[in-house]
Amino acid sequence: MSEEALTLAWGAASDRGLRRQLNEDGYFAGGGAFFVADGMGGHAAGEVASATALDALRPLSDIERVEPHHVEVLLGTAQERVRAIDTSGLGRGAGTTLTGAVVAYLDDAPYWLFVNVGDSRTYLLSSGVLDQVSVDHSEVQEMVDAGTLTAEEARDHPRRHVITRALGGRDEARADFRYIPIGAHDRILVCSDGLTGELDDARITEILLGHPDPQVAAGRLVEAAIGAGGRDNITVIVVDATGVAHETAGTSTAPRGGFADEDTVPRD
Repeated sequence: MSEEALTLAWGAASDRGLRRQLNEDGYFAGGGAFFVADGMGGHAAGEVASATALDALRPLSDIERVEPHHVEVLLGTAQERVRAIDTSGLGRGAGTTLTGAVVAYLDDAPYWLFVNVGDSRTYLLSSGVLDQVSVDHSEVQEMVDAGTLTAEEARDHPRRHVITRALGGRDEARADFRYIPIGAHDRILVCSDGLTGELDDARITEILLGHPDPQVAAGRLVEAAIGAGGRDNITVIVVDATGVAHETAGTSTAPRGGFADEDTVPRD
């Protein structure tokens, strides 16, 4: 592939859905950073938690070349700020999921750096194939991994909303990180579980492939989730890469275990 300037186009949409009084989701999109957060904590605490976490990550949009340590530091800041939210009288603390992608550089080549805590999801649509690049931190995902539950059974399991990691909890918020080389015409989907709880991957793929404009695609995804029941808040970001700065062919890193060792990352 010939050298070409990396260009990103994006669109976003969010709705409280049909059954929730508040929209406790939030999103941030700017520069090369795209994140969705799904807050929890009751009353307005979830809304505050998601907004607080996203505000902590906003400096990523101003960094010319993001490196892993930038994300690590700001995630630590997000954890501290969410944990400090006053929830006295609410019965439980505030917390939030966080998922998304940021353009990061290795040896001057651009990569997607995917970040995830909780069960909100990030997908990569490449060459017409949709892959979930985040791993759900949830009880049902652990059962699926253990082979005691199928992915289809997990969609309707009564424990499907119980997550095992979140920003703001007492334990350290361990995020998953994954690098994947950016390819021309990549499309990224970042979403809360209000989307994936209503639409399966086949329907999501159909909508993403059917609407080239990212803003239109984001709006159609939210509309379809509402039409399918809209039981939760729904938030979607769709990001298109229309060019890449350098050839970045190679293998991607594994989705678990923190940042990849340098030996697992392809080099020029």
